[in-house]
Amino acid sequence: MREIVLDTETTGFDADKDDRIVEIGAVELLNHLPTGRTFHVYINPERSMPNEAFEVHGLGDDFLRDKPKFAEIAQDFLDFVADDAKLVIHNAAFDMKFLNAELRRAGHPTLPWARALDTLAIARERFPGSPASLDALCRRFGVDNSNRELHGALLDSEILAEVYLELIGGRQPDLVLDRPGQEQDVAATDRSTVRRAPRPTPLPPRLTDQEATAHQDFIAKLGDGAVWARYQ
Repeated sequence: MREIVLDTETTGFDADKDDRIVEIGAVELLNHLPTGRTFHVYINPERSMPNEAFEVHGLGDDFLRDKPKFAEIAQDFLDFVADDAKLVIHNAAFDMKFLNAELRRAGHPTLPWARALDTLAIARERFPGSPASLDALCRRFGVDNSNRELHGALLDSEILAEVYLELIGGRQPDLVLDRPGQEQDVAATDRSTVRRAPRPTPLPPRLTDQEATAHQDFIAKLGDGAVWARYQ
């Protein structure tokens, strides 16, 4: 199963007017494991950068002036996400709206909304009433985001990939590793407290006599050093 963890930075909040994407970062996962393949590009938004947006990501007019326009990188982006991957995004409605607005302007097909998997929605469902920002989830799961002084699409995608794997059960809830200098902030409600008593009467074996005999014959052929022999 192929997934793309994705983030964008923009000039503002209104994709339907004149706000534009200025950065895209994406990380490829295959069967929930990072493959090492990434996509990262800065984009000339063809407009000036509002100060409010600059304070979020630090991408200014001088830096972006010589970067490619979205139309110039659109096909490379579409080739990377292809049509076989889920798009894992935090607050997916925001990024999908911007990406599809840019794709329409560039004359490309838009991305189906069904491809988006929203980690913000997953977090709110798992932890109702708790903060669900990316920073809050990093604190909850012990994901290191100390390099995240400003928003950056590729860095945020890499961090989100770790958070996403925790959200879907990538680590057992009560397995918390002590890392030097790292604060552990795992809520008690995340830990399993259920303890089941052993059955008063063990379940009967499901092996038939014929299957048990065949197994014994197989072990005998392996010799005295066979691992199975330790469990007889």
